[in-house]
Amino acid sequence: MAANTTLKRITKEAAELQKSPSPDFVASPIASDLFEWHFTLRGPPSSPYASGQYHGRISLPPTYPYRPPSFRFLTPSGRFETNREICLSISGHHEETWQPAWGIRTALVALRSFMETDVKGQLGGMECSEERRKNMAEESCHWRCGVCGMSNAEIMADATERCKDAPQAKQDVVPDELKMGFRDELEKPKQQKQQQQQEEEEREIAEMAEGFVQTAPPVDRSQAEAQAQPSTRNYESRPIQAASQPISAQPTPTQTVPVPEQPTAQMAGWRNDNGVPVWLDRLIVALVVFLVALLMRIMYVGV
Repeated sequence: MAANTTLKRITKEAAELQKSPSPDFVASPIASDLFEWHFTLRGPPSSPYASGQYHGRISLPPTYPYRPPSFRFLTPSGRFETNREICLSISGHHEETWQPAWGIRTALVALRSFMETDVKGQLGGMECSEERRKNMAEESCHWRCGVCGMSNAEIMADATERCKDAPQAKQDVVPDELKMGFRDELEKPKQQKQQQQQEEEEREIAEMAEGFVQTAPPVDRSQAEAQAQPSTRNYESRPIQAASQPISAQPTPTQTVPVPEQPTAQMAGWRNDNGVPVWLDRLIVALVVFLVALLMRIMYVGV
């Protein structure tokens, strides 16, 4: 029963495309396989692909239309890799966004519109200069399919002639659901780029803080402790008189208690006016700078 439903749906769509052709694209199943389609479409206007004509394959799953088709471009375009499945909201890579009410016609309209979107982050997309894409668009008209036996220019010329004899059809538009899907796919690379920029800024701040710590002079603990302790070399030891001996009435000479030696000039340079090591001050400043920068970044992302 399911197989009959699929065959009826495919046959119906093929007949509809022949009855109501579009001047912008054409598609039909190949003679040997009803589940294997070939399509040819014009590049979207006001784009580097405007003068181009591109050929490709559509593979329908056995459970179509309950599962989405897969798409491959065969003509070089500079936008998609040739003979590789494309990751789209209408393709087999995103079954969760596919709707059985859509069909080959809807998919081709969306695919043509999607050619103008950004490549970044898309499976099957490729980077290329705008000038190179324009040159490839001019060359694409002469590209010939070995299965169909016709060039892209011949296929689209035949479609144009059939459109003249066909009744006026309504304008094909991309469904709003697919527009939202395209917008989500375009936002992913932007979010990834913003996240990478945030990570780079945080790494730079951390490196700057580490540089402040490394510039602080090393502290010799043994030397610092020795210099901080009061010197006892000027003290004179005196024997304690026994309790049985009379205490002499003669006054004893006053003994001056030595003042602890001040830290050396080198040690003084390691401390500020409050006696706190300079490297500790630098570390605190670096941490404050890091926290302020991180707070500003969070506020910027939130905006």
